[in-house]
Amino acid sequence: MPKKAGERVAISNRRARHEYHILDTYEAGIVLVGSEVKSIRDGRANLSDAYARLEGGEVWLHAMHVSPYPFARQQHDPTRRRKLLLHRGEIDRLVGKLTESGLTLVPLKLYFNDGLAKVEIAVARGKRQWDKRQAMAERDANRETERVLKDRRQRRG
Repeated sequence: MPKKAGERVAISNRRARHEYHILDTYEAGIVLVGSEVKSIRDGRANLSDAYARLEGGEVWLHAMHVSPYPFARQQHDPTRRRKLLLHRGEIDRLVGKLTESGLTLVPLKLYFNDGLAKVEIAVARGKRQWDKRQAMAERDANRETERVLKDRRQRRG
């Protein structure tokens, strides 16, 4: 996904693309307190264990760890659940998709877009062990062909 003007990735969940097949993505706002924003801007957050859930017609982000900001007056709970802001139509579509067995909501990245914190969440299906091995083998093969092509280009030039 190309980077838009004013967008800056603060935290990404690299493990999510390894563990899940990404089916659909959504951009959601996130409700944060001031000290959390400061910590995220410093890169002191972790999405690797985080997941999103639909509860009472709202979407909540669970288990995202945001380290306490050292200079804040009031400290926040590092792993508290945080509300995600989506349009009603998007939430209704998510409800429809998540009724299918084996699908879950996974946060992919947390970034700032024009000063506002955004989370990219994905509807995903968990990969089996052989899927992961196959993806790693594919990635290694692509890396090897790129290396060979680069060598060939360097010899010509």
